[in-house]
Amino acid sequence: QVQLVESGGGLVQAGGSLRLSCAVSGSTFSGYNMAWFRQAPGREREFVAAMSWTRGAYYAASVEGRFIISGDNAKNTVYLQMNSLNPEDTAVYYCAAGAVSLTTIEAYRYWGQGTQVTVSS
Repeated sequence: QVQLVESGGGLVQAGGSLRLSCAVSGSTFSGYNMAWFRQAPGREREFVAAMSWTRGAYYAASVEGRFIISGDNAKNTVYLQMNSLNPEDTAVYYCAAGAVSLTTIEAYRYWGQGTQVTVSS
């Protein structure tokens, strides 16, 4: 059973940066597509970024050029570096592991509990 635990969320001012971490246990993350999704109050959960060892990284248009997804095999941890944050990035951020599709929420079988990111103006 794959378990995902996110950390690194918090409150940051607009223009600032945060790095989210997703610690993976029960398997190595390199065997899965790994992704970050987010959900703001009153909105549906949306795709943010994903990576796979065969297809590289893929980003939502709203975060392209500002966010970077990466992984550390030795620590079995996936990261989301978030730069130039703005209030529209405020949401609960979820780490997910899955297969086949990189961007489709239904393709991800395993989910973390989420970490809150709040960007003040």
